[in-house]
Amino acid sequence: MNYQVLAAELALPAYTGLSDQAAADVLNIRNIAVDVEGATGADILEATVPTEYNALAAAQKDVWRAMIVMPSLRLDGANTRAFLANMFGAGTQTRANLIAMQSGLTSRAAQLGLPRVGAHHVAQAREMN
Repeated sequence: MNYQVLAAELALPAYTGLSDQAAADVLNIRNIAVDVEGATGADILEATVPTEYNALAAAQKDVWRAMIVMPSLRLDGANTRAFLANMFGAGTQTRANLIAMQSGLTSRAAQLGLPRVGAHHVAQAREMN
């Protein structure tokens, strides 16, 4: 635990008046939207609906197969997004699954590079201030 980082965060007005446990809960809740930069080929495979894959043209299946064997894919990359959007049209479940993969939620603790914060961590960090 980086207590210096935690102490600096806890010094902010948002944590004033919160118990140690309440402050830990606020830090750990995953409620901050973030863009997901990458995914594995296995993630793309799991997002693909088999019947929608079967409906792809042969050239599209070749591109899809090339993508799923990659160790990682840049979901934030314009080319990756264009290839996937062109393969799976609007209204398909696969496209909806792939779009959902492009964003996620994180906690303030994770943003600060901290592991899960407990009340005992908060208490110790507050003693530093």
